[in-house]
Amino acid sequence: MAVQHTGKADLILSSNAIFTGIGDQAMPGAVAITHNRISAVGSLDDMRPFIGPDTQIYQFGDQLIMPGFHDFHIHLLLGSLYHDCVNLLEAGSEEEAAEMVKAFADTRPDDPWVFGFSWYHVYWKRKQLPHRATLDRFLPDRPVFLFNAECHGAWLNSKALEMLQITRETPDPPFGQIHKDEHGEPTGFLYETAMGLARKAFDLPRVRREKLFRGFLEKAARLGITSIHDFFPLPGLELGDLELYREFEEKGELLTRIHFLSALNGDLERPRRLREEYASSKLTFSGLKQFLDGVPTTYTAFLIDPYSDRSDTRGDTLIPPDTVKEWVMEADKEGFRVRLHACGDGAVRLGLDCIEAARNQNGVRDARHTIEHIEVIHPDDITRFAELGVISSMQPEHMAAAQTFEDNAYLSRFGKDREPFTWPIRTLLESGASVAFGSDYPIVDLDPFMEIYRAVTRLHNDNQPEGGWNPSERITVAEALRAYTRGTAHGAFREHELGTLEPGKLADIIVLDRNLLEIPVESIRQSNVLLTIMDGKVVYNRERISQLR
Repeated sequence: MAVQHTGKADLILSSNAIFTGIGDQAMPGAVAITHNRISAVGSLDDMRPFIGPDTQIYQFGDQLIMPGFHDFHIHLLLGSLYHDCVNLLEAGSEEEAAEMVKAFADTRPDDPWVFGFSWYHVYWKRKQLPHRATLDRFLPDRPVFLFNAECHGAWLNSKALEMLQITRETPDPPFGQIHKDEHGEPTGFLYETAMGLARKAFDLPRVRREKLFRGFLEKAARLGITSIHDFFPLPGLELGDLELYREFEEKGELLTRIHFLSALNGDLERPRRLREEYASSKLTFSGLKQFLDGVPTTYTAFLIDPYSDRSDTRGDTLIPPDTVKEWVMEADKEGFRVRLHACGDGAVRLGLDCIEAARNQNGVRDARHTIEHIEVIHPDDITRFAELGVISSMQPEHMAAAQTFEDNAYLSRFGKDREPFTWPIRTLLESGASVAFGSDYPIVDLDPFMEIYRAVTRLHNDNQPEGGWNPSERITVAEALRAYTRGTAHGAFREHELGTLEPGKLADIIVLDRNLLEIPVESIRQSNVLLTIMDGKVVYNRERISQLR
């Protein structure tokens, strides 16, 4: 038995299946919680000295007890808004999407702006970018802002352009584009940092922001997510609400720990202030984030060699490489951790080059700089993650963005030569790299079970291809669970207090309705959380489980 102290426990959780996160197997036993810490881990008999008159005891049979999930990459307020808007993922055409927006808008007549998400022209029949005129036919008098599926572009109607004062004379912002027709008129599509021209659209009323945030916290608790990393930066935008987060923390209503990131843009004055002001156990500044490229499906991910289905391009960087390198070196010099969006192998290499340049200039330290996504990698760069101490932050669900494997755009974009190096999760693990999982919510759902299923099977939703896409990159359930707990705690510089079930660590613990290590992998997606404990308090109890003595 491992013990921190011998005081009486507030809670004791017992099960035939406890996954501590240290090894590969679950073991029978129990976990004692005193105040907000784990006080002991051992057999149920070992718990007897910890049982007092007020100790609550929960017994869970064969259901799995494990550390809480820690999502390493989300956009909190964007995700909260997503669930309060029209979802256009199922639209098969521009016209159909506009009709869906109109139907939704009619149910929300008092909303100042009509927001929507997840349209994707790549999967439409015509595969062309949409035009403001289509939205104008349905909604001529209300401003509309619709994020595409990647949140790297937005579709607006004429009323929105008018309110934002975007005209033919409006110049493109740095690293962005106002799409214009052959006559020089805006079409209604804003790409990358041009979305920042719509900042005022996101000045939501306080009542709505609070409702959205509360809804997110409840969803996270229901999914067993006890910590998150909230990425404020989007191309051209920063969406976060620290005042609201802190208010919830002070009232004891923060149901998940929030580690947040602001923009890496060459200005370190604000990050210095945020680092000083936000350093609590539940709300803490965690670093700086920037985009190196876009995404492969729209040919905006930066590749080393040209796209296999478009030999005229290999994509490009969103920001000049020398500029990004300078920003990374300056941030590293002042002790900031940097996280870089890099989907293409060219962007991954650029990110590693920037981090290596920072080490060469500033000296080696435990910086835990991070590359985000890594949807494809060049084999020459695989070992550099471990060599440079760079964390691989990956979101397995992205590999199945298309519903069927046949519609997987990556097959044509990357071609056969690069295909074996897509989402190289096992390769990176075996190279000694630290791997941390997240969802990129709301680009995909917040559900950790979907990410685990995808990493373990590498199947699309049509159960294809047989054996999984690049089956040699499949990982075990235990490895996936560690990537969502221990790996993310390490990524947060908090492995001393989070990520595993050990005495002395913070009591962020969940109970699942089944033992993921024993069930058929196809059942992983149907799993549910029964109990979520964050900081020693029950924040979600699915079945109102009563204590058993």
